[in-house]
Amino acid sequence: MLRITILKAHRLLLFPLVLLLFSFSLSFAAQYDVTVDGSDAIFLAGRIDVVIPPASDPWNTGTYLVRHGGPTPEEIKETLPPSISVSAGNVIRVLDPAVGGVSFFNGYGAPFYGPVGNGLSGSNLTALGGISGYIGPQGPLTGVFLSDAIPASGPPATLDFSTTGLGIDFLTLSPALGQVFYIGDGLTSLLAFQEFIAPTGATRLFLGIPDGFSFVGAPGAYDDNDGSYRVRIGVNEIPSVPEPSTLLLLGLALLGVAGLKRKP
Repeated sequence: MLRITILKAHRLLLFPLVLLLFSFSLSFAAQYDVTVDGSDAIFLAGRIDVVIPPASDPWNTGTYLVRHGGPTPEEIKETLPPSISVSAGNVIRVLDPAVGGVSFFNGYGAPFYGPVGNGLSGSNLTALGGISGYIGPQGPLTGVFLSDAIPASGPPATLDFSTTGLGIDFLTLSPALGQVFYIGDGLTSLLAFQEFIAPTGATRLFLGIPDGFSFVGAPGAYDDNDGSYRVRIGVNEIPSVPEPSTLLLLGLALLGVAGLKRKP
């Protein structure tokens, strides 16, 4: 009888502890200010096993990104994209609309594409290693959820963010591990903040840029990308309404990139 009483007592003590841990996992919140450079290749997310040669050298063996045949004015070396810590079920939102610009052309300076990319479609890039391909606007801010493993093989299906697929005006998205997904400025056309749900097994969210020659085919052409995007990412955080000045900047950025096409 005494043993049974003790076991019941232990269970009574464990129950509030489990509730406390569960509540903590739900209430955990964090925010991160992230800069994504034009050289931050989303296809190199988690690829700490890849050795990137100097920008002036050829790169055509092993896992590689396609480069220009000769030197570019920028001679920019590709970089691994930045990441933040996440857990399965976390809700990721952009807390402030992403800003900045990246030039995807030979030579420094304008024209720049903003975080939403150029156009509503036009990019169709193939997978690399364990990272999926990308279909959608040209050169936007994108993300990919990963576990702690190196994504060296077995890419998942490619999500289609063009006008004939998912588009970019969704409210909630639940990508699989390794699936590159569109983030843009983090807002719908009606200025609602979009939500991205971390899948089972996710421990990291990488933020980067999808690029390739004419934005199609094999990933690459990062060696002439100058500029950057800046974004505040929230994990289980509720964003505030964008300020009018921020919306004005976003509008000007959209006008600046309207109708631009990348040079081959």
